[in-house]
Amino acid sequence: MKKTLTTLALLIAVAIPAASQAAPMRPGPYVTGFLGVTMPRGTDVTTTDFSTAPSSSFSERARFDPGVYVGGAGGFDFGFLRLEGEISYKEADIKSITDNTGVNQYRDIDGNLGALAFMGNVFFDMHNDTPVTPYLGGGIGFATLHMSDTYATDGSNNRNLMYPRDDDTVFAYQAGAGLGIALNRRFTLDLGYRYFNTDRANFSRHNLDSSGVRFESHNVAVGFRTKF
Repeated sequence: MKKTLTTLALLIAVAIPAASQAAPMRPGPYVTGFLGVTMPRGTDVTTTDFSTAPSSSFSERARFDPGVYVGGAGGFDFGFLRLEGEISYKEADIKSITDNTGVNQYRDIDGNLGALAFMGNVFFDMHNDTPVTPYLGGGIGFATLHMSDTYATDGSNNRNLMYPRDDDTVFAYQAGAGLGIALNRRFTLDLGYRYFNTDRANFSRHNLDSSGVRFESHNVAVGFRTKF
């Protein structure tokens, strides 16, 4: 993570001086790629174990470490707004699992949650007399959430499969803002923030049914737009 943040800082430091001589970009089609950090919020997970009769249920709060955020988009810049299609991927390791009843304390968590998102976005550009163009907007689409086999050790030193490895596709939306820094008439440095959220997913495997999982995150990224 430190290497990623250092790389982003270097890209910004190198690109900003060139922007002082740049002109605002003209309308036309464009593509963009970006790399950044995702910071997921905690999610409540209710799991039902069907391996015993009667079945048993338990609920936890899962929290995450910051993770990777990468993607690309293509669209058309109309001058005052941009319409685009975006593909992005976010993944974060599970940092902690807390039993909502307070009965069990888990440690040594091994697992992660990822989100492959396909979004349709609209962004409004607020052009001015400088090469720096603020923008805001958002989008809707869908995301395939992937939960890895997630293990944790309980207070009795038992190693448990907490959540099964599975995928679920759910509705997703995002909203955000940023700065487009024109390097010349063709290239723009994009510094962006996105709030991203999904509907609740359900994972069912290994006689475990884990529901209520969603990927809600704050995301920051550095990207480059190329105009054709």
